[in-house]
Amino acid sequence: MRMRETVVALCALTLAGGALLAQGRFRGSFAPVDEESLIHNVQYDGRFTFARVRYVTGDGGYYYRGLPAWAHGFPRAERDLMQILGEVSDIAPRIEESNVLAVSDPEFFKYPVAYMTEGGFWMMSDSDAVSLRGWLQKGGFLIMDDFRDGGFGRGGGGWAHVESNMKRVLPDARWVDLDPSMPVYHSFFEIPSLGIVPQSYDAGRPIFRGIFEDNDPTKRLMVIANFNTDVSDFWEFSATGSYPVSESNEAYKLGVNYVIYGMTH
Repeated sequence: MRMRETVVALCALTLAGGALLAQGRFRGSFAPVDEESLIHNVQYDGRFTFARVRYVTGDGGYYYRGLPAWAHGFPRAERDLMQILGEVSDIAPRIEESNVLAVSDPEFFKYPVAYMTEGGFWMMSDSDAVSLRGWLQKGGFLIMDDFRDGGFGRGGGGWAHVESNMKRVLPDARWVDLDPSMPVYHSFFEIPSLGIVPQSYDAGRPIFRGIFEDNDPTKRLMVIANFNTDVSDFWEFSATGSYPVSESNEAYKLGVNYVIYGMTH
């Protein structure tokens, strides 16, 4: 296990070149970008492909450099995580390519693990709710990241909005506060404490909540929410010097565990 952790730290340091190139990708106008121009989905070729959820950004949504809320950190966050995943595990993921899909897209059902950012600005139709419900009930694992209570701006929108949307998806579901004893924190790396997870907003401690199948914590975890922090921020900026390597290291461990858990449950 110590070797795995060392590899994560070393790999984080190797990402600098690619990160600096990606930094220039979204410079320029802050006007809303053409969302379709961002998306370059690839066909399944047997390798694990990171899937990001695309959604309509609500009023007041976070439009960093003209990007819609769903694209915060795209594509650098997933690219960096996939590079780490490939280095520390036997999974051979796509690194340079990832897919962006609406939950109503039939292609979405081909992906066992999906990631959503800025859920506080996530607008969802009734048909979206039905589609996401079906995907989760068929074994999908949804990772929700980067949202907090409090107004507009990065991570805004709040817990209540996410909770309300998920109530439409799974009307009987109850959120459970997670603790380090749960299997997701032992699916690859041993994560002994959630107190070591870095805080991205400087606003209190991160909170981790989940929805379990049949509301039974002994059964499959269907949805995990990184509330009051932005775990992917530590992937995205791991090679820029914005955060200590130790913090990015912990964030990578979470990301790897999430993927492994979703693939094996």
